[in-house]
Amino acid sequence: MARIAGVNLPTNKRVIVALQYIHGIGEHAANAIVTKLNLPMERRVSQLTDAEVLQIREMIDREHTVEGDLRRETAQNVKRLMDLGCYRGLRHRRGLPVRGQRTHTNARTRKGPAKAIAGKKK
Repeated sequence: MARIAGVNLPTNKRVIVALQYIHGIGEHAANAIVTKLNLPMERRVSQLTDAEVLQIREMIDREHTVEGDLRRETAQNVKRLMDLGCYRGLRHRRGLPVRGQRTHTNARTRKGPAKAIAGKKK
């Protein structure tokens, strides 16, 4: 089993698909890694040699920000916005949509379940 960037890659999948299990590597980056290392597109993780796994690991360390570092960087960016007190930071702080979506209706993913309004008793 190949372990890259702290993630165990599934052995029965193709390398391009398995690399996408690493946070920060998508389809485009996985394709770029495989083509740069001249690996066949059909190659599965179980067929990789130790040298190839080492090459992949070194390339990811050199050229990509992944897993913990990427999560930490993203969290710092959000925290910076919140500390600045800018509009986007306030939206993050309140747990509301950040990118201009409507909130009168919808937005239930960010706002959570609907709260009942205390109505008049008849």
